[in-house]
Amino acid sequence: MDYLTKRIEDSQDVEFLHEIGSRMAAADSLDSILQHILDFISDLVRCDSCLVYVLEGDQLVLSASKNPHADLLHRLGLSLGQGITGWVAEHRQTVAITCHASTDTRFRMFHDLPEDLYEAFLSVPILCRGRVVGVINLQHRQPHHHTEREIRLITTIGYLVGAELELARIETEKAEMQRQLENRKLMERAKGILQRQLSVDEENAYLTLQKLSRQKRKPMREIAEAIILGEELRTGT
Repeated sequence: MDYLTKRIEDSQDVEFLHEIGSRMAAADSLDSILQHILDFISDLVRCDSCLVYVLEGDQLVLSASKNPHADLLHRLGLSLGQGITGWVAEHRQTVAITCHASTDTRFRMFHDLPEDLYEAFLSVPILCRGRVVGVINLQHRQPHHHTEREIRLITTIGYLVGAELELARIETEKAEMQRQLENRKLMERAKGILQRQLSVDEENAYLTLQKLSRQKRKPMREIAEAIILGEELRTGT
């Protein structure tokens, strides 16, 4: 590599760092950050597949994909140490395979993923304070030599997005917990109204909510909200 080419690549790397920093700072949700990761990698490297796994408990869960996998997102998971992806997460090391990735002793086949038949495989850990929070996988249908710069760029993404990804995951979990708490409060209030109106105990009030939900083909939350609204309109509270 000559001096001029090196200077151009260094300049591109600086722009890369600035751009990804700006995008990650602007992202505020887990889905948004995952989409930014996919978009950014697609801009940087030509690949036939890009998958992002997020660590949830002790499982690496497929959470984003360049190719459509709606039936597998947030459902397909593997344990630490399982397959190349699990190995990368467990050892916090990058793996780059030029061809015949499926013959690697660490490889595990998922028949629902056509990418498992691809030749080349690049897998890098997503880290936050030295702890793995996810894995990024790039795959090519045909044999592909991953250059040093290509590996460095994707690995750097794994370093840079780790903190934002973990923060977004925690915020998503908090929002889900808050939603569940609000649902429980609505259900308790609606059950109390039914108990008074129908002179039934708590169990039968809940069974009534379930029955109304099935009859009207609406979520129990909507039924509970309708009961509460009706009570408020009736009592003027």
